[in-house]
Amino acid sequence: MSHFRVERTVPSPPEEVWRRLTDWPAHGRQVPLTRTRVLTPGPNRAGTRFTARTGIGRLSFDDPMEVVHWEPPAQGRTGACRLEKSGRVVRGWALVEVSGAGDGSRVVWTEELSVRGVPRVFDPALARAGRFLFGRAVDGLLREGRRAAPGDGGPRSPGR
Repeated sequence: MSHFRVERTVPSPPEEVWRRLTDWPAHGRQVPLTRTRVLTPGPNRAGTRFTARTGIGRLSFDDPMEVVHWEPPAQGRTGACRLEKSGRVVRGWALVEVSGAGDGSRVVWTEELSVRGVPRVFDPALARAGRFLFGRAVDGLLREGRRAAPGDGGPRSPGR
């Protein structure tokens, strides 16, 4: 399995960051050739199921996921949402954590996945691709609906 992590620090409050990162249909707007469909009625909680469909025509695949842990951030407490991926093509899990950081928030998105038909020797390349793709998606979700303050270049990634 390929393992990767994306970290960001943003000036928005944890509740707003959580709302943006757990807006499942919005993920489809951030990942090329993908649309996301929520299969269970809201609000989000443990047991929420959704599917990301990626590709064009016959070259598409479904990435079904279920929220197995749901704990929104609260004063002094990190929010955590764990997803289990159970598709025929993509399997694994993701953990989204949101905590307060000064006047803003810190996001840690950790994911472990395997892609059917891709040998383990390619796990490092898959991790790099995942870090890039999910980093862009997280950046887009965090920017969505947010007006940049003067001189604010948007989300910042520590150590990058």
